[in-house]
Amino acid sequence: MKILGIGNALVDVLVKLPDENLLCELGVEKGSMNLIDAEKRKMIFEKIKSFPISQTTGGSVSNTTLALKHLGEPVGFMGKAGNDVYGRFYLKEMTDSEIELHLIQENTLSGTAITLITPDGERTFCTYLGAAADMRKDDLSLTLFEQYTHLYIEGYLVQNHELIETALSMAKSLQMTVILDLASYNVVASDREFIQSLIDRYVDILFANEEEAMTLTGKSAEAAIHEIAEKVSTVIIKRGANGSRVKQKDLLVHVPIYKKVKPLDTTAAGDYYAAGYFYGMINGVNPKKCAKLGTLLSYYIIRVIGTKLPEETWTEIRKKTKAILENEYNNN
Repeated sequence: MKILGIGNALVDVLVKLPDENLLCELGVEKGSMNLIDAEKRKMIFEKIKSFPISQTTGGSVSNTTLALKHLGEPVGFMGKAGNDVYGRFYLKEMTDSEIELHLIQENTLSGTAITLITPDGERTFCTYLGAAADMRKDDLSLTLFEQYTHLYIEGYLVQNHELIETALSMAKSLQMTVILDLASYNVVASDREFIQSLIDRYVDILFANEEEAMTLTGKSAEAAIHEIAEKVSTVIIKRGANGSRVKQKDLLVHVPIYKKVKPLDTTAAGDYYAAGYFYGMINGVNPKKCAKLGTLLSYYIIRVIGTKLPEETWTEIRKKTKAILENEYNNN
């Protein structure tokens, strides 16, 4: 099993807010992902300049591939960035991490996700896609896809119908396993019918949080997982502090969070969960153990600001993932 991720190549500009006043001023709902244009990007940068700011590579699938690489698994990522300061930063960071990087660069502004972090650790995105939104179906190639067994793609790409449908169709033609993360409840709400059609025709494994699942199905969280499971082989519902649920055929499991902790920043929690889950899949453990590995990685990333962990933390994580895997093998 080898995963190719396709997603938005972004640089996260992380802003720690003292309260929720700026969210109200900008008219954005806490916890949402909001697409902005270049003019609004410039305006927000002006408003946040007095707050503590840091930056890191971002983009949902990009974060997942980086985490999976830190676990020692070969993984690829495809996206598009500009040739500006943010694009060069993204290229260096990803290259240094030894990702199999398939990055297309153009002479334009790179995508930036201004991540507004409130005191409760919740993050609200004001995302300027820039070059990331310029990825086209002609950028895709069967030669690239043939190097991998699984395609992982983020729901944020549904704004480009032609791109995402071509990618999923191409993957299916090669008998790749197609994995989709719904990404954000407002993304689902804005293009629900199209997303449902993608799931019906192409998707094998679906990741969603409870709000996304309810928005997709129009049903309660409890009912949503069963409806989605009728269309895909595996559905994983992330439930924040309540852990996660996985349904695969007749199997339905609930896995609690790894350990209770007050989040410092929930950015990339779902992305790291996916990396842990994939690590379990690669090593052939059951869905419950996959989910347990996912919750382990989520626990570590919500304790820091941003999407990256220091190497000493990764050393600790690798020891714990090994113990989880060995316990699974011993149980077998």
